[in-house]
Amino acid sequence: MEFGSIEREIHVDASPEIVFEVVSSPEHIREWWGGAETDLSPTPGVVSSVGWGLGTADEHVEPLTVVEADPPRLFSFRWVFDEGTDAPSLLVTFQLVPSGDGTMLRMTETGFREKGWEIATLEAAYADHVEGWDRFVPAIAEYSAGLVSTP
Repeated sequence: MEFGSIEREIHVDASPEIVFEVVSSPEHIREWWGGAETDLSPTPGVVSSVGWGLGTADEHVEPLTVVEADPPRLFSFRWVFDEGTDAPSLLVTFQLVPSGDGTMLRMTETGFREKGWEIATLEAAYADHVEGWDRFVPAIAEYSAGLVSTP
């Protein structure tokens, strides 16, 4: 396998404005990203973190830096830094393209090979992220559509 990038594309029955809020606002992120807690704001350069299971034995926290925020069409962040924020990291990009009455959401995560991990670590991390995005990208679509009020 190449392990270069993970790409997912899904149609969302909500406007790009709503989808942008869903992928970039803490109150929405926790709803689709497995209960993730964060205080990030969609502002380039903002340094934050995202965490799961806070205060438990299973706590996991990842530093996160917002790279680009261009509402309502693009939101990206870097995460999974090995040491400090200058170390190699993964880049997650959400592109939002108007499509009929909704949005075509394109999620890309890159940087796996650049991490310099040994092959077993690379394969495990890549598989873990594939499994995660296979769950979370459809969750973004479902949650976003649920925010749209029906007449």
